Amino acid sequence: QVHVAESGGGLVQAGGSLSLSCTVSRRTASNNAMGWFRQGPGNEREFVAAASWRGGDTMYADSVKGRFIISRDIAKNTLLLQMDSLKANDTAVYYCAVARGPIATTNLNNYIYWGQGTQVTVSS
Repeated sequence: QVHVAESGGGLVQAGGSLSLSCTVSRRTASNNAMGWFRQGPGNEREFVAAASWRGGDTMYADSVKGRFIISRDIAKNTLLLQMDSLKANDTAVYYCAVARGPIATTNLNNYIYWGQGTQVTVSS
């Protein structure tokens, strides 16, 4: 009954920017952190960024820190990922996910609802 949908992926030149959006429909009594993960060609799915239920606490992978910003719009049940200074190795399928609880976490296993993924390709 929880539906997750990403949008905003595409092709961009290295050094450019993209903004990803994730819309979630879930139970009103649930208070869940959310996060972004990515999986590049031939690679394991890895953590990118996460935000607490209220959005005040955020976490970032070292590889994207200072370049990506995660934010939430609670009223719209929307998660955003602003990606700047993109590099070729940012190329991946990006997934939006909903965590079990309200605390931001880097652990993939703490996320129980996932979107279908959106492709981000960065050309050099």
